[in-house]
Amino acid sequence: MSDRSPLTAAAADLKQTFKRIGFSSTGINNLLGPDYSQALYAGQPAAVRYYLDSQDPSDLNFALRALVLRDRVRVDKLSGLLGAQTLKALVDADLIAIDGDKAQVLFDVRPHLIAGRQQWVFSDADAAMTQHIPGPDHVLGVGAASLSLLQATPTSPTGSVLDLGTGSGIQVLGQAGVAESITATDVHPRALDFAEATLVDSGIEVELLEGSWFEPVAGRSFDRIIANPPFVVGPAEISHVYRDSGMDLDGATKLVVEEACTHLAPGGTAHLLGAWVHSAGQSWQNRVAEWLPDEGFVAWIIERDAVSPAQYVATWLADESLDLRSEEAAARTTAWLKHFDNAAVTGVGFGFIAIQRLAGDEAELKSDILAESMTQYFEDPLGPEVEEYFARNEWLRAQTRSSILSSTFSVRPGVAREDISLSDVEEGMGFKAMTKRLTRTDGPRWSHDIDSHIGAIVAGLHPQGLALEEIIEMYAMSQGVEGEDLHNDVISAIVDLIRHGLVLPADLLER
Repeated sequence: MSDRSPLTAAAADLKQTFKRIGFSSTGINNLLGPDYSQALYAGQPAAVRYYLDSQDPSDLNFALRALVLRDRVRVDKLSGLLGAQTLKALVDADLIAIDGDKAQVLFDVRPHLIAGRQQWVFSDADAAMTQHIPGPDHVLGVGAASLSLLQATPTSPTGSVLDLGTGSGIQVLGQAGVAESITATDVHPRALDFAEATLVDSGIEVELLEGSWFEPVAGRSFDRIIANPPFVVGPAEISHVYRDSGMDLDGATKLVVEEACTHLAPGGTAHLLGAWVHSAGQSWQNRVAEWLPDEGFVAWIIERDAVSPAQYVATWLADESLDLRSEEAAARTTAWLKHFDNAAVTGVGFGFIAIQRLAGDEAELKSDILAESMTQYFEDPLGPEVEEYFARNEWLRAQTRSSILSSTFSVRPGVAREDISLSDVEEGMGFKAMTKRLTRTDGPRWSHDIDSHIGAIVAGLHPQGLALEEIIEMYAMSQGVEGEDLHNDVISAIVDLIRHGLVLPADLLER
């Protein structure tokens, strides 16, 4: 099969050059050191340029200036670095501009360590290093949203993977070595050109398909679906193809959720980024839950952030490098906010949607959908937590009241128990006990308030110890209360703690 664009052949040569000169994540960090590496990632080109000026000339120094800072450099020096043939191919493809004896690189290529491998991601030049406004056909490189989806997607072995709306191919890189087959689609041919360049000589075989939404894979199903769709919430128009769907409000996220469910193989999972509106007439949780089938699915919807309409509009206008003080920004702000007001939008939420299609006899079970906010800060990858959530949910589906009471459990390693007291206002001195709290210190830092009964019973859990019912009976006897009275409260609390992984069934520990 022939290359989609001249960039693909050039990218293969470029990657060999990058390996030779140390244009890698490690090489750049070693050259710049921690402070100026941070300046690079924070989009502070002047600081990086200042530091490079103080260093000895080298191929890596020059590559950073030409390829990352996109400085105008001498044509002969760029030809010496890239090779005359590669330079000509990129000039002919309008990816390098030459003016006299000076040249400027017009695309972006960044080294990234993804899934334990050194990769190079090709995309359009962003506005972080050079002052310009991204055009309507702009193709994003590695950004905060794509990195967060990488972290939220499992990397366990699987069969077929679909990367819907692949962009520059970032999510495909995260599935390297774990998928038997990978299909990547995009409606934007320019995005597929960059994706092919990113993936060439990466060691990853990918089927690249051009088309809108799920049309290129009509009738097919996949074991894992990943999507970072153009989910910007707003009017039904497209000003930038990488972020605007042409659908009203949160219609794009709704479409991807609904279609992902129809394209999942039994037992398969989908891992999506999305956005949804908040409105006075309906909770966001119910709004998103309605997009899922009534039977045969488990879904965990996690809202990571929610902002006001004004803040949301300002964020996305700034994303396209518009001066928020300009007349154009003022007009678009007014139109966008008026559209929100007409639709009774009070805010916009953003986050992750993880979906599992149940298989076999479970396919007819009522869908289990949990939608919740996760505003707490954490750095651990979310992908393993998502897989464990589905495993914990599977265990709970198989249980009855009796089986839970007869099971043994373990408190998750690292769970902290806190005794919360507040200053005693009535006495005017000292502290007054208010509640007890269990908090995870790994993954998402879930916290659950508990009473003294639950605290004592959870403290007695051991995977090779007594069954839950026996612990309850022993505690009830020591407190002079009826054990039966505690059963329902304890079961309810234990189920909630299992859902968030603070307590784990011994059966899961043995897998």
